[in-house]
Amino acid sequence: MRSMHMTSLNMRMHKRRSRRRRGKKSKNEDTQEEACSREEETSAGPVPRSASVRPRRHVWTVGYVVRGDKTPAKKTTKRETLAKKMQTRLEQGPKRQESHTSSSIHAALGEALVLGNLFCFFFPDKMNIATDEFGNPFIILREQEEKKRLKGIEAHKSNILAACAVADTLRSSLGPKGMDKIIVGPDGQVTVTNDGATILNKMQVEHQCARLLVELSQSQDAEIGDGTTGVVILAGNLLSQAYRLIEKGLHPLRIADGFEKASQLAVERIREVVMKKDVYDADKELLVHAAMTALGSKVVSSHQRHLAEICVQAVLTVADRERNDVNFDLIKVDGKAGGLLEQTMLVNGVVLHKDLSHSQMPSVTKNAKIAILTCPFEPPKPKTKHKLDIKTVEDYKKLQAAEQKYFTDMIQKVKEAGANFVICQWGFDDEANHLLLHENIPAVRWVGGVELELIALATQGRIVPRWEELTEAKLGHAGVVREISSGTMGDKMIVIEECKNSKAVTVVVYGGNQMVVAEAERSMHDALCVVRNLIRDPRVVGGGGSAELAAAIAVENEADKIPGVEQYAVRAFADALTGVVEALAENCGLSAIEEVQRVKVKQRTENYPYFGLDCMLKGTDDMLKQNVLETFSSKANQIMLATQVVKMILKIDDVIAPNDYQ
Repeated sequence: MRSMHMTSLNMRMHKRRSRRRRGKKSKNEDTQEEACSREEETSAGPVPRSASVRPRRHVWTVGYVVRGDKTPAKKTTKRETLAKKMQTRLEQGPKRQESHTSSSIHAALGEALVLGNLFCFFFPDKMNIATDEFGNPFIILREQEEKKRLKGIEAHKSNILAACAVADTLRSSLGPKGMDKIIVGPDGQVTVTNDGATILNKMQVEHQCARLLVELSQSQDAEIGDGTTGVVILAGNLLSQAYRLIEKGLHPLRIADGFEKASQLAVERIREVVMKKDVYDADKELLVHAAMTALGSKVVSSHQRHLAEICVQAVLTVADRERNDVNFDLIKVDGKAGGLLEQTMLVNGVVLHKDLSHSQMPSVTKNAKIAILTCPFEPPKPKTKHKLDIKTVEDYKKLQAAEQKYFTDMIQKVKEAGANFVICQWGFDDEANHLLLHENIPAVRWVGGVELELIALATQGRIVPRWEELTEAKLGHAGVVREISSGTMGDKMIVIEECKNSKAVTVVVYGGNQMVVAEAERSMHDALCVVRNLIRDPRVVGGGGSAELAAAIAVENEADKIPGVEQYAVRAFADALTGVVEALAENCGLSAIEEVQRVKVKQRTENYPYFGLDCMLKGTDDMLKQNVLETFSSKANQIMLATQVVKMILKIDDVIAPNDYQ
């Protein structure tokens, strides 16, 4: 019994000693925490007198960094408890917003408190707290996520490099042998093209100055329609030359002034070497060659002659010769997948992607007299609420007879007007459709308003809004109206053609798939724009880089006469023009520097500004003999627009984001 009593007594004493040790240890930890707080307050500097009235609390953030490669042990509960206490102080106490540099952080690292195999650091509240897979907290400095704001020369360089990156994207797409690009949209839609404006429109450009080049390409496309790739490459070359001059110490404004003078000299030189032609009669072939030059770099280049002739014929059909202008709204370019490019045709009229209202109606109508209606082939409906109760068979027969009479009167009015073909904006009632079939009058329903206007322009007809106004004088006339099947899917189309004095035409483009059709439509648009520009301004220059080289030679000659540092900017402008021709030579597989210098020397020695690059290897450098021609308006517009955008970029020395002034 005595031994058992001693054993239980020893156990109770052992438990008491264990409790004392745990209490002393927790007290030491609390003391250690208070010591850390005193050290932090001491390092914060002297306390002002006002602090005695309202003490200022300093809030600190805690973070752990594992020393070496040791994995934290499971016995880290007390360290985590200390971290949670400090985090609670961070959340409850008032925050002091301070800016801390890397030097102040390193100074705080020197005052780190060592806890076991972990370092515990205390930083001001300029950071975020995160935890790793073991539950240990660590710090994320907010300053690491903030971008440094650039100003002055550094901002100039950053803007130039961003814009040059966009220009380099299009460099390989220049010329008749330029490469295509595949652009994948956010929704997964794929676009294959080498059109500069289309590529930049599909790209998601974020940099502000890079967007200026995107807008530059859009401006060239809206004003001229062609040269969207060349204008961006010229702007990129000018910015590259400006970057080189800035590195040498030239002020950006002096560079911009030099570029402005050089652009005027270049445009003046191109104006001196233009050739003015009569594009309506004697020089109609000139329009074809200019359109072929625009189509030479596209996917349709193998059929450029056929497509160029279609474009010229379409523009000349709708051109206003008195004002020397072309209304593109009268030219409809329509694509159909499932055919060959050589099947592309020009319809001297309108093409509707519709079918006849009844499959048994005649598919061909010659000498068509077309009634163009915007009133429905249905009984009138009351505009107010109305209810009609039919309770007997006699009442139903009366209603049927009234509807039958209404439809019969409509068909009779069509026949009295002399129409043998009906086009309606709205739908047909089944009874009316049956009566039209019975009278052998073909009809098309659900035709859009824009298409109705084109039909009226093509057939010299009038749109009839009410049945009472339908007369013979308002009918449209066409040589033939036929329903055809197109593509491999057998889709039906209504073709209205052989219209006399037609002012509306349709170009039907065929292709192997929808991507080829879309690219062919863009190519036809560029060629149509080239022909339209020649109608407006019938002046042409040589292609193949001959105009750029002639302008570069003239600018170099005038650079020696310009005093001051602007002379360097003028020479750089000439180098930028030469760089466009070098990009053209690279894409054609030629030795860029050697070939460009050879042609340049040839222009100087023979004083013949029509020597260019023989990209198609025809054996001559004379662009007039190769019939490689471009419009003067396109070349002049490229130089002026590119210079304006480059001047704007060179004058930007700071980019202020919304967060910078909030």
